[in-house]
Amino acid sequence: MLGLLLRILPFWVREPLLIVVGAVFGVRIAYLAVHDEEPVAAGIALVFLVFTAVRVRTVVRALRARRKPEPADGVDGGDSAGGGDSAGGGDRTDRADGRDGVAASAAHRPEPQAAPAAPAAPVAPAVPEKEPNAWGQAVAAVAVFAAIGFALWFGPRILPSEDAAPANGVSCPDLEEEPPSAYRDTPGAVTGDVLCRALNRPDLAGLLGTPGETATAASGDNGTAPLTDGKVAQPEAEVTFDTYTVNVSATYNDLTIAQYVNLLETGGQRDHQPLSVLGRPAVFSSDHTMRISIDLANGASGGPVEQGPLARTLTVALDREDRGGSYDITVWSESGGLPEDGVLLGIAEEVLPAVAGPAG
Repeated sequence: MLGLLLRILPFWVREPLLIVVGAVFGVRIAYLAVHDEEPVAAGIALVFLVFTAVRVRTVVRALRARRKPEPADGVDGGDSAGGGDSAGGGDRTDRADGRDGVAASAAHRPEPQAAPAAPAAPVAPAVPEKEPNAWGQAVAAVAVFAAIGFALWFGPRILPSEDAAPANGVSCPDLEEEPPSAYRDTPGAVTGDVLCRALNRPDLAGLLGTPGETATAASGDNGTAPLTDGKVAQPEAEVTFDTYTVNVSATYNDLTIAQYVNLLETGGQRDHQPLSVLGRPAVFSSDHTMRISIDLANGASGGPVEQGPLARTLTVALDREDRGGSYDITVWSESGGLPEDGVLLGIAEEVLPAVAGPAG
């Protein structure tokens, strides 16, 4: 069907169409080949670009041929006119010899009046056949198919499909409830859905060192800090994989990182490690998670709180000046294994700028 359509189209529509399609697909595939480092895609892009270059050369040669005037089939009438003069030369000479003899009688003879000539029928001017405007066809074809190429290239970015699968396998839930008043009273406080969208990245599994895994769950919550009577906003988000679970929370209180380090030392924790992340004070710490068992068979009654697996947490100040408040990035696994500290640093460097900007 496509081949039949291309054979029917005029030259000045078909060739610009092939040029636009070849250029759009060639550049797009070349971009994907460089971005994804795919040599096969690079070869396909080269084929499209070479095909486009050949079509451009064909159009340029056709335009040059149209500009060059064709030689007209002229008729050389010089010899015919000369022959007529030669053939009639003797006749004029004979008439000249007898001109004096008949001059007197011709002077007294009345001149015959010529009959009125019949009016000539009007001849309609020839209307030249109007040729199609090659430039107009070419420009129209390029404009139409450039619009199609623009839609193919930028359409998914401008108008994302609602049915498109999330890049990380799961979607963050919509938090329909209004956040507590602590969020309205705290300038710059983010919500749980903002944290969830920042954490639920397509490359999160790669950052964790398990690039082949897909997230199994994602959640967000607009909570408040415990023992604050709901006056301190503390949103959080969590993404779960088969190997690791990642939790990100923000606490908008007055506790600085320096004060938090003092609390860790007072509590006897010796494995904390102060450092700087994104130009802000930060500290590593470790602690066990809590495990709560719920018996659904007995009316969803809660069981005892048990000690869960060990978790590693990176706490980063909300701003460079460490004026209070912090982000916590925590990673743990059901097996008890923990990733290296560089994994948490990589997550913090990617997630925190998406939450509140590089400067907090």
